[in-house]
Amino acid sequence: MNEERRTIRDGVIVGLIGYAAVALFYSAFDFLASRGTLYTVNLLGKAVFRGLRDPSVLMFPMDLDTGAILRYNVLHLVVALIIGVAATALIAMADRNPSRRGIIRLLIVSGFVITVAIVATLTTPIRPLLPMWSIVAANALAMVLAGAYLVWRRPGLWNRLALAS
Repeated sequence: MNEERRTIRDGVIVGLIGYAAVALFYSAFDFLASRGTLYTVNLLGKAVFRGLRDPSVLMFPMDLDTGAILRYNVLHLVVALIIGVAATALIAMADRNPSRRGIIRLLIVSGFVITVAIVATLTTPIRPLLPMWSIVAANALAMVLAGAYLVWRRPGLWNRLALAS
């Protein structure tokens, strides 16, 4: 398999891992908070696709909106796939160009910070139910699991990219 196809395939898998990690994190988060496993995705779907902006409604039980949940999941999946392919392409570029490894590591870390900042900004009205620590933790989990997959798929990657100067 040529390198470009391998990068795209690995990027799609990385995106799927990231998507699943965040989804499972929030399912567990909601379950442990006794809110039902689809509470957060329902809330996010209503905020994005139904215009939910009034945090006072969060004090009351909300019916599940299947349409908003499905739309939000599609949006989340598409964004995760784009991020996965882009991050994997950057890693492949760094692997091929040792002189660019430092800047690419900086871009990957910056991408994580920017992703967390965008999600945090967009979810400000629902912050009481979607705390900042959960946004950081969910995205960190996704990054660690996706990174572990790439390290497993590409022997020596950790030594070449993370430990190299």
